[in-house]
Amino acid sequence: MYAPTRLAELPAEPTLEEIRAFLAPHIAREAVFDGWSDDALKNAAAANGVDADVARLAYPDGAIDMIDAWIGDIDAQMRETYPPEKLAEMKIRERIRVLVQFRLDAVTGTKEALRSATAIMANPRHAVRTAKTSWRSADLMWRLAGDTATDYNHYSKRTILSGVYGSTLMVFLGDDSENHHDTREFLERRLDNVMQFEKLKYQFLNSSENRPSLSRFLGRLRYPAR
Repeated sequence: MYAPTRLAELPAEPTLEEIRAFLAPHIAREAVFDGWSDDALKNAAAANGVDADVARLAYPDGAIDMIDAWIGDIDAQMRETYPPEKLAEMKIRERIRVLVQFRLDAVTGTKEALRSATAIMANPRHAVRTAKTSWRSADLMWRLAGDTATDYNHYSKRTILSGVYGSTLMVFLGDDSENHHDTREFLERRLDNVMQFEKLKYQFLNSSENRPSLSRFLGRLRYPAR
C-alpha cells in the first residue's frame, strides 16, 4: 500500500531536492482543500517544520513543480513496492494492471488534489512538462514490468500505456461506484484492447509477406513503379 511520504523525517540540513521530495505528498493532502496553491505549500511546510520561503525555493515553478514532485513520489513508491523480481511470476498484462492499480490506490484519498492537478497539467503552457511526466511514469511501469525493447516498440508501448493510464484516471475521477468497481472494469477492458493490438502487431511483423524489405524499398527508389 502506498505510504504518504518516502522520508520519515528530513535530515538536519536537507537539500532543496530532499525538501521537494519530502513535502510533495504533504502538499498533495493540503491541495485536497486549497488546490495546488501557496496556501497548500505553506500549510504543509508549517506542519513539518520547514520554513515556507525555503519550501518555495524547492518548487521554483510553483504548482506544476509541486504536482511533478507528487507524481515522482508515487513513482518512487511504486518502484519500492513492486521491484521487477516481485512481478516476475506474473504475465505481462497482470504486471501492468497491478502497477496501474497501485497508482490509482495511491491517489484514492486525494482525489480532489488529483482533479486540480489534472486541470493544471491540461493547461497548454504545461504541455511539454506534462508529456515528460506522463512518459516518465509510463517508462517506469514498463521497465518494472520487464520490458527491454530498444526499437520502435520501446516508444509505442509507452505511448499506448500513457493513453491507457490517462483515460483510466479520467474515469476514476468521476467514479462513485463501490471500491471504484467501474474504474477497474474500464481498466480491464483497455488492457484487453492493448493485448489484442500487441498480438496483431506481432503477427504482422512476423509475417514474411508483410515484413518490410529494405532492399525492396531501395529498389523502388531507384526504379519507381510505372
